[in-house]
Amino acid sequence: MSPMSANISCDVLVVGGGNAGFCAALAAAQAKAGKVLLIDKCPKDWAGGNSYFTAGAFRTVHHGLEDVIPLVSNVDSATAKTIDLDPYTRDDFLGDLDRVTHGQYDNELGRELVEGSNEAVKWLAKTGIDFQLSFNRQAYKVNDRYKFFGGICLKTRDGGEGLVKSLQRAAEAHGVEVLYSTCAKIINLDPGTGHLESVLAEHANESLLIKSKAVVLAAGGFESNPQMRSKHLGPGWENAHVRGTPYNTGDCLEMAVRDISARRKGHWAGCHAVAWDANAPQDSGDRKVSNEFTKSGYPLGITINENGERFFDEGSDLRNYTYAKLGRAILAQPDSVAFQVWDSKGIPWLREEEYRPEVVERIEADSIEELARKCAERGLADHDTFIDTIHEYNAAASQHRKDKPGNKWNPAILDGLSTQSATYQLTIPKSNWALSIDEGPFLAVKVGCGVTFTFGGLEVDPKTSGIISDLTGKSVPGVFCAGEMVGGLFYENYPGGSGLTSGTVFGLKAGKNAAQVALQHQK
Repeated sequence: MSPMSANISCDVLVVGGGNAGFCAALAAAQAKAGKVLLIDKCPKDWAGGNSYFTAGAFRTVHHGLEDVIPLVSNVDSATAKTIDLDPYTRDDFLGDLDRVTHGQYDNELGRELVEGSNEAVKWLAKTGIDFQLSFNRQAYKVNDRYKFFGGICLKTRDGGEGLVKSLQRAAEAHGVEVLYSTCAKIINLDPGTGHLESVLAEHANESLLIKSKAVVLAAGGFESNPQMRSKHLGPGWENAHVRGTPYNTGDCLEMAVRDISARRKGHWAGCHAVAWDANAPQDSGDRKVSNEFTKSGYPLGITINENGERFFDEGSDLRNYTYAKLGRAILAQPDSVAFQVWDSKGIPWLREEEYRPEVVERIEADSIEELARKCAERGLADHDTFIDTIHEYNAAASQHRKDKPGNKWNPAILDGLSTQSATYQLTIPKSNWALSIDEGPFLAVKVGCGVTFTFGGLEVDPKTSGIISDLTGKSVPGVFCAGEMVGGLFYENYPGGSGLTSGTVFGLKAGKNAAQVALQHQK
């Protein structure tokens, strides 16, 4: 294929080259759809979309250790005997989805996600994705046993980078053609049948008309577009840090609504946003540092804003169910920043990849007073309140320990170590893992809000992933959707690891059904 040709054709076109797009392209190729072409507006050195910047975590239904061991490459027989991994059932997954979204998710989409999750990760493994048990991110070693928590145990080797490279290799092996620096501009439908006819794209400043029998839109949300963030998420969101690709600017969403009357769906005012290094780049992720700018150790300590005050319950739930909404809470604070704080009891449990000196500025001190002074040099406005907040927290945590001496600290479960007792309660509690912060050395890290992806998207048929027309209420013939562009799954929050799983589940649906359309046209 010559990229300079004014007109080209394929059987299945995929727009977007992240996990969802590559899964759709691979599924279409495996279904013998004919010529499968994937285009992405980013240059090749930015390949992978947001998927590249993830930790590669996949949430999936499984039947326990015996179900996942065959998928992973980093567990020998001796290690397997030291692992505690309970089954994660269909009801567990649906229950988590319902709980963290307050029941606002689309029930049919949710069932398809959950019921397709196990098959999806096993398909990825067969396709060449190297899975591992996520010891470093999803387990704590307690009493010489690995305790997995929060419904996630699988990650891809080398995280998102490893996932993307493996998907690229698989696509090449299956004959999928990939064209970077190619931006979809217009979707053309046949005026008589309403079926997909072509997509007008731009490559190297030249128009490129791509005739295709089916198209899968998998080009991400609008998190990299400050104007759309401000419009849909609200005032102040233009100031958030972008965690991943700078190329997810909502073009494809707007194109689908404009050209094929795609119906909007989902929580357009919501997004996945985390505690992010306040010193990280503002408008895009760093492909070398990648996900290491995430600062997810907040359940092990406390978080204090510039006014010296705590503003959320750091121990309300396991991290996998709170981290994706924490960024919003930080954004709402003065100057949209805060300080995470630990003492010598919590510091050893922090993830090295997120908190080592090479990737974050560590504010270290031998006393709380010294820590306050050093934080004041980095934006803390109220030194005295900062100190008082820590002392008040310590008093509450210590009183709870006196009242309930039998409670044991365990970061892998909701351990019940709290700041709330019969005689002493904080206005904002810490409901679990409330260790006092009173033994030096002390550590603080300054964090901001890092936006990952947006929850608003397009309505799709849950069975086929076909895009629903707002005019007809039916699927637009030959047009499908996957990944972050699917609306209706998440509301305000999401269960960690569900994004990549969703991209694979609905990418498979979209690719297979696009292939079916192409094969029917070939007949």
